[in-house]
Amino acid sequence: MSNSLKSSVPTDREVILGILNNSEDTLNKLYKAYYTMVLQFILNNNGDEDDAKDVYQEAIIILYNKIKEGNFELSSKLKTYIYSVCRRIWLKKLSLNSKKAGNVTDYEDVLIVEEDVEEHEEKDLQFVKMQSALDHLGEPCKTIIQDFYIHNLSMQDICEKFGYTNTDNAKTQKYKCLQRLKKIFFQP
Repeated sequence: MSNSLKSSVPTDREVILGILNNSEDTLNKLYKAYYTMVLQFILNNNGDEDDAKDVYQEAIIILYNKIKEGNFELSSKLKTYIYSVCRRIWLKKLSLNSKKAGNVTDYEDVLIVEEDVEEHEEKDLQFVKMQSALDHLGEPCKTIIQDFYIHNLSMQDICEKFGYTNTDNAKTQKYKCLQRLKKIFFQP
C-alpha cells in the first residue's frame, strides 16, 4: 500500500527536476497528486468540479512556468505552494463573480505561504529597483557598492583595487556612494 502511494506522489525535488527535464510522466503524476485537495477546497467554497479543474490547470501552468524560468525557490512544501496558488486564483475568481469570497475554509499552512509569495514578489520588485538605481549610479560607485555588499570584498581590498591612499578614504568614498544610491533608490 505505502509503496504504490509513494510512486503516485512525486517528491518536490522529482517534480522540479521532472519539469526541467520535460518529463511527461512527472507532469501526469503532478496532475494526479494534489487534485483531490484542490477539488475539496473549491467544493467547500462555492465551486464545482469544472471550476476545480480550471483552477488546478492554471496553478500547474504557473508552477511549470516558474520552474522553467529557472529562478523558482520553494520556501514551503510543493503541496502547500500549489494549494496557495489555487486559493489565490479561486479567491480572485470569486471576487470577480461577486460570489461570497469572505468565508473561506482553509488549512493554516497556506497563510504563511501567502505571505511568503507576497514577500518574494516584493523582494523581486525591490531588487529590480535596486539594480536600476545601481545602473544610474555610475562608476566607481557602482563597482564599490557591488564589491562591498555583493562580493563581500574588504575595505582593504577595495582600497587596493581603486588605488585609495588608505582605507579611511575608501570608506568615505563608499559612504558618499551609498548616499547617492539612497537618493536615486528612494526617488518617487
